[in-house]
Amino acid sequence: MSTHRARVPSARLLRDPGHFLSLGGGAGLMPFAPGTWGSAVGVLMAWCLQGLPAAWFWGLLMLMGATGVPLCRRTGIILGQVDHGAIVWDEVVGVMVAIGLAAGIGLPPGSGSGGVTPLTLLAAFVLFRILDITKPWPIGLLERRLGGGWGVMADDLAAGAVAGLVLMQLNPGRFLGSP
Repeated sequence: MSTHRARVPSARLLRDPGHFLSLGGGAGLMPFAPGTWGSAVGVLMAWCLQGLPAAWFWGLLMLMGATGVPLCRRTGIILGQVDHGAIVWDEVVGVMVAIGLAAGIGLPPGSGSGGVTPLTLLAAFVLFRILDITKPWPIGLLERRLGGGWGVMADDLAAGAVAGLVLMQLNPGRFLGSP
């Protein structure tokens, strides 16, 4: 944690492409629950990208996660706090990981997934937010041990992976008639 006082983010930061991404296109500037708004952006993005071939979907997520490390670090420096609440790119990517796993994107048919359905999206969103907020072991440990941009991204990627794997086993899509 920085010894400097955290700055209130300005909408002017959105003019910079890196800050635009780390602030979730502006979702991080919401006056309340910016992480939840950032997660909602991730749900929307996952919904829009669900038709991509699996290799493209996961490749894009890997690129988003890797670029998130320096982007979130850079915005954290500008805002005076490593994991400032306005930085929500980690939530965007984390919830997309949860959705991709829960929906079984790229997994063989019958692997326990139910596809991208409204219930899968909702379940992934809710479980991801619970894990992201509570940061149970070992999720919270990643943030504390890694620090910087790595810590900002790692705990949310882990929360997304755990949420997705749990939902993959529960298969929420089957309740809406998906295979």
